[in-house]
Amino acid sequence: MSGDTHLDFTAKSDGHGAPVTGNPAFNQIELRKIDKKRVEVREKKDGAVVATLRSRLSSDGNELAITTVSPARPDQITVWTRGGGAKVANDPLAGDWTQDLSKTRMRQGLVLKIQADGSGAVRFSGDYSYTARFDGKPYDVQNSRNDTVTLALVDPHTVEATFRRDDQVSQTDRWVVSADGEQMTLTSTATLETGQHLTEKLVFKKQ
Repeated sequence: MSGDTHLDFTAKSDGHGAPVTGNPAFNQIELRKIDKKRVEVREKKDGAVVATLRSRLSSDGNELAITTVSPARPDQITVWTRGGGAKVANDPLAGDWTQDLSKTRMRQGLVLKIQADGSGAVRFSGDYSYTARFDGKPYDVQNSRNDTVTLALVDPHTVEATFRRDDQVSQTDRWVVSADGEQMTLTSTATLETGQHLTEKLVFKKQ
């Protein structure tokens, strides 16, 4: 396993413990195969479980969703996309999208580009732009009436974006990607400077 850190271990998928060296967070791992597409990993430190990772492979074998469960911490979902060829994205939202005019009231021909930047963040560009991670921290937004955005990965196909203006929540977007990855629905709720509340629903299709 290589990334920000490098880790070497060998374990059988029978649930029995295997030693792990060179990692301060845990020194033993238990690997259990649930079925052909699901695996559970328990990380232990001196015999105590410090984290449980549940991995699920998509039906086409190109997407891996890992749910990490740790004591006293909220569950974390990480999504990985298999690389090779033109497949460079590591997030289900990555790709070029155009608005599906047959499924929305807004006929403005909006084009979105969402890309992984290789460091766990996504670059969003449309009528405004930003680069942000799914870590709950605020990131600056360019060319927008909003100041910052905070991203949260609800599940492997759902993202929530919370925008703030003058330290107040001004807009909440919920992005949902279809199971086949070809359609994305945006539900946006915003508060205008006049105090008026506005809710929009836009549907996009992948190009």
